[in-house]
Amino acid sequence: MRQQYAIRSLILVLGLAFVGIAVIVQMIRIQNSEQAKTFLTNGDLYAGEFETFYPERGEIYDRNGHLLAGNRTVYEVGVSLGDMEDVDAMSYVLGTYLNMTYEEVHDKLTNSPASWEYIVVKDYVDAETVNTLQQLLQQLDDADDHRLDGLGFKPHFQRSYPELNLASNVLGFVTRDGRGYFGIEEKYNDLLAGTPVQVWVPRDPNKAIEIPRVPNGTTLVLTLNRDLQAKVENILDQALTEYGAKNGAIIVMDPNNGEILAMATTPRMNLNNYTDYFQLYDDGSQYNRSIGMAYEAGSVVKILTMAAALDTGTVTPDTSFIDTGSIQVGGITIQNWDRQPWGQQDMIGCLQHSLNVCLAWVATQMGTQSFYSYMDRFGLGHPTGVDLAGEAMGRLKVPGDSDWYPVDLGTNAFGQGVTITPLQLMMAASAIANQGEMVTPHVLYAMLRDGHQYNVPAQFAGEPITSTTAHTLTEMLAVSLESESSGALLPGYRLAGKTGTAQIPTDYGYDPNHTNASFIGWGPVDDPQFMIYVWLQEPQTSIWSSQTAAPVFSKVAEQTVIAINLPPDLVRLQYGSR
Repeated sequence: MRQQYAIRSLILVLGLAFVGIAVIVQMIRIQNSEQAKTFLTNGDLYAGEFETFYPERGEIYDRNGHLLAGNRTVYEVGVSLGDMEDVDAMSYVLGTYLNMTYEEVHDKLTNSPASWEYIVVKDYVDAETVNTLQQLLQQLDDADDHRLDGLGFKPHFQRSYPELNLASNVLGFVTRDGRGYFGIEEKYNDLLAGTPVQVWVPRDPNKAIEIPRVPNGTTLVLTLNRDLQAKVENILDQALTEYGAKNGAIIVMDPNNGEILAMATTPRMNLNNYTDYFQLYDDGSQYNRSIGMAYEAGSVVKILTMAAALDTGTVTPDTSFIDTGSIQVGGITIQNWDRQPWGQQDMIGCLQHSLNVCLAWVATQMGTQSFYSYMDRFGLGHPTGVDLAGEAMGRLKVPGDSDWYPVDLGTNAFGQGVTITPLQLMMAASAIANQGEMVTPHVLYAMLRDGHQYNVPAQFAGEPITSTTAHTLTEMLAVSLESESSGALLPGYRLAGKTGTAQIPTDYGYDPNHTNASFIGWGPVDDPQFMIYVWLQEPQTSIWSSQTAAPVFSKVAEQTVIAINLPPDLVRLQYGSR
């Protein structure tokens, strides 16, 4: 009997020991859990709560410190239903000051779910309106009047664009959910937005000092020159009116480092009213035509064909060509823009008179493999890598593609059947203006973070041609402009450039009455400091780029030399300064 009790006692002791060990193990586990660490770090969970704090979005400046995108404080106006004493007075006052009807406010306050303790009446209310409401609250409080009890205001930031639509195509915009769309705002959204921080917020107001400061998003400095940007946008708008063009784009870039000094396209929008986007644009490609819309630019592509031919030794500036007005390539007849023969020409004459037949002949002399190899090295059919959202690639058909035909070798040589964006051609042409070295275009100049500035270095995309070829072709293009007394010329500065008039392709062939007028040029010839691209879509007063895009180039060049403080050639060369 005693042995039976002893066994039972032993079992009971072992059971109690097991329970005790289990309790100890559980205590150790709990003490080392993440919840326990949070509890020990932040105190009693009922003494506060976790809240997510969003940093102030980084600002955007131009290269000279002009604010292009910032933030302003707006307010969420709401009512704590448990503290509200007079729903009618609250509805009347808020309806009056928040530009709402009495019925709208009253419905929000009385028809909310029973579990709701707080109602947002209106968000994104400006500081002036909130200040007026706060003064009214103070007056009622002084008079011991409680009719607006429960009314509260929560401040937060809203993206603000002080220049309204200036550089809108470059900047992009931010919606109310804090996300950037298009341009810089989308490309660098994560940097600008910063990193949200989840922190423990004590309910005890005396411990408010414990809330850590949330670092702001990264501030960006752009390569844009605000004053030049404004001038270029104005010139573009005037050109559309003067020439009856549908839309257009103008880019100003430093060909030495790829910095974009100005980039203007149409239409533009007031970035503070981002919902206007849906009234202005049919699709995203139209937002920034400089990078988002590829088109057949026509004869401006001839400079790349000539660069390749010079670089391979296929031709020299003095190479003679007898232009009969037509040439057979792949069994198809190619003609000049005026369908006329121009007789004996050298290569400068071929560029000056923009002879399709001559450039098609140059391409055939070069050969298919060599021609397309150079076009690939120039980046045609590839994105430039510019730091803006929404870039299109364009397309260069090559042998082996199902829709490439032998005649394309001839037509591609003068820009027909090749689609590019304005910035793509600028990047390719930068090799000609920059001693054979092709630059990658960029808009970001520097980043400001934690009191430090991080400059963005220039990036290069290869050397498609030699410096000798680059100098030779630049001189040929300069002589070409001077020989024809081009409207693109700027007194005091020797410039190089090329027109491009391209018929617009349709389902039934090319439309001879509607064109894209383009011009690309750079200068000064001896030491290029700027490159400009002009594109006018379907000008009506004249279809020819020499009469539309070229004069626009001259106006932009005039403003550019002022903006970058570039003296005329005679002064600059005499005193050895830029």
